[in-house]
Amino acid sequence: MSPDPVLAVATTAFDHAALAFGALLALGALVSGLARRSFLALAPLYVIAGFALGQGGIGFLHFHARSSFVAELASVALIAILFRDGLDVDGEMLQRHWTWPVRKLVVAMPITAAVLALAAHELLSLDWTRAFLIGALLSPTDPVLSSSVVTNPRVPRIVRHSLNLESGLNDGLALPPVLALSAALVVGGSRDFVWWRFVLQDVGLGLAFGLVCGLLASLLLPRGAYTREAMPAHQRALYALGVAFATYGIAVLPPHGNGYIAVFVCAIVLGIRRPDVRHYVAQRSDDVIEIVKLGIFVVFGSLLTLHGLFADGFSAVALVVVALLLARPLAVWAALAGLRVDWATKAFMAWFGPRGVATMTFSLLVLTQAIPGNERIFNLTALVVLCSIVAHGLTDTPGTEWIARRAGQDGDPHSPLG
Repeated sequence: MSPDPVLAVATTAFDHAALAFGALLALGALVSGLARRSFLALAPLYVIAGFALGQGGIGFLHFHARSSFVAELASVALIAILFRDGLDVDGEMLQRHWTWPVRKLVVAMPITAAVLALAAHELLSLDWTRAFLIGALLSPTDPVLSSSVVTNPRVPRIVRHSLNLESGLNDGLALPPVLALSAALVVGGSRDFVWWRFVLQDVGLGLAFGLVCGLLASLLLPRGAYTREAMPAHQRALYALGVAFATYGIAVLPPHGNGYIAVFVCAIVLGIRRPDVRHYVAQRSDDVIEIVKLGIFVVFGSLLTLHGLFADGFSAVALVVVALLLARPLAVWAALAGLRVDWATKAFMAWFGPRGVATMTFSLLVLTQAIPGNERIFNLTALVVLCSIVAHGLTDTPGTEWIARRAGQDGDPHSPLG
């Protein structure tokens, strides 16, 4: 008896995905030491591998952009990434060195989005809603794509803290405008979209659910001797991940708040009230989160094609130039104006604002929705991400050495900049 053809196709697609994910995960582990010493971080190589295996390469991987798998993977990745980013908000460092990251979040991030929106409108003739959606998608930064910038102890600690905190918080801050602009563009949704209702319902309820769930989670987790004796470290890490997904599930129930915002706020509250949780998650659950990120990198890369990336020709290339060489530097210089920050530090932080996981995940979310022209938006943001991977990967190590020499320090955390 011959197998059902539909089942055979589905099984083949899954087999290919399982083989690719497994092989890339194992290969990444084997070459991790070499990648750490090379000019390019390991994570971007997964995007390139996905591209080579996907629609733009040999076609071994084939994911439908609007399939439930892509949509659900993007949702799982957003929950994991936003929760991890929220936990990374260090209350003590935020109190001591809050000026730089807050200025970049409050001033630089909107300026970056506005400059990119203006460029998209003028260069690509996009309407303002789609142009601002591109600006919102490209406004988050990601130190994963230039890892030594935030891990090398020779880089001044305040610079590392500023870039890391900025990249952690701007994912959550970019989310509401991405969701709002996407909702306004969904077919049949523009007439029903009311901005103040979105703010009250999605953002307001998301904040409320996040605050309550984070507070309850911090109170329910036992302290002291009982925790050390009765709850192994891996169970405490699983508790934190359970809180993340439960918070999302609670928030999306009627009256329907925004689950992603709730997860991010919950993580901030939980991380500040229970700093030990941050340690448990970093120690025990980061591998799970990295696997989810691997999935996003590979799926994102597999959906790219050369034709799609360069469909807008030189206009798309011009948008990349604006994103990397104009929008971010202009925004950072404006945000840090009036502060006692030397030009080298400004230049370093202005350049190292690579686009990465958040932009990939947000753009996948846009791609799965019924938005006219969403493939064009996806390809434009993808081209910026790919160029950012190459440009920031090539300058990662030389840049950190340069700023270390300029700062005149060699790993001293108590230096004036530390």
